[in-house]
Amino acid sequence: MKRFFSLLCLALAVSFASAQQLPDVKVENAQGKLISVRDLSQGKPMIIAYWSIACKPCIQELNAINDALADWRSEADVVVVAVSVDDARLKATAKNLASSRGWEFVCVYDPNQELKRAMNVSLTPQSFVVDAAGNVIYSHSGYTPGSEQELFDKVVALKKGKKK
Repeated sequence: MKRFFSLLCLALAVSFASAQQLPDVKVENAQGKLISVRDLSQGKPMIIAYWSIACKPCIQELNAINDALADWRSEADVVVVAVSVDDARLKATAKNLASSRGWEFVCVYDPNQELKRAMNVSLTPQSFVVDAAGNVIYSHSGYTPGSEQELFDKVVALKKGKKK
């Protein structure tokens, strides 16, 4: 019995230590086509940023990411995905906002909030760093100016073979 509990504790420790996998959930792209969120990474590290039109810190974070994106892409091959969690009534407004901002990253729409639930997002802004294998290696809630660099530092650490 003692051995059973030791093995159970070991199994639980291993399962909690392993990274969360990016869920296989479909979202809408800007053209309204359903696509798998896993297909967006193209085998590259990915930053996923959740946002909504009513969230000013979300917009600030996405603007800051967009401003830094050219430099980031020259240093590390990274995919950035902005996931709007606005419901179906506000999806058109979210699409217009993303288009008018000139964001140079992938914008997808999760009007039924299936991806949001699958990734346990409760508040926006919420950002994740996902490695090329689809493992979520970092999560960050909220936004303060400069915190977007923290996301990119995690991507750079992946490139160097670290998961810090």
